[in-house]
Amino acid sequence: MTQILFAGRDIASLPAFKRAIEESGGQVTCLVSGRQVIDAVSERNFDLLIAEESLGDMSGINLIEAVVTRQPMLNCAVVSSLSPDDYHEASEGLGILMQLPAEPGREEAEALMNHLKKIQSFKVGS
Repeated sequence: MTQILFAGRDIASLPAFKRAIEESGGQVTCLVSGRQVIDAVSERNFDLLIAEESLGDMSGINLIEAVVTRQPMLNCAVVSSLSPDDYHEASEGLGILMQLPAEPGREEAEALMNHLKKIQSFKVGS
């Protein structure tokens, strides 16, 4: 089972996205604040962090920046409404797997999980 940490609103508000992740073997844990996520990744291993664009206490990109200093091998994706150029500028060097739209659905979940599985199989196969 792939352990996924979703930072932001309750993922149940994105039913198609959540269902596709679960159908791909993902088990989702939801936390609402950046501080909760930082604490969680310090205590437990996750395969993927999906951060919403804005959390109550920080932006999703700021959260990923804080998390990768503690868990540099944690795969991350972020919900972002930034243009491709602005997103690239804001996230450069963080190794974020994918930019997700504001309301990700089944298609985005499937693409994300397929990408993650390729990365995981590469790590195992090396």
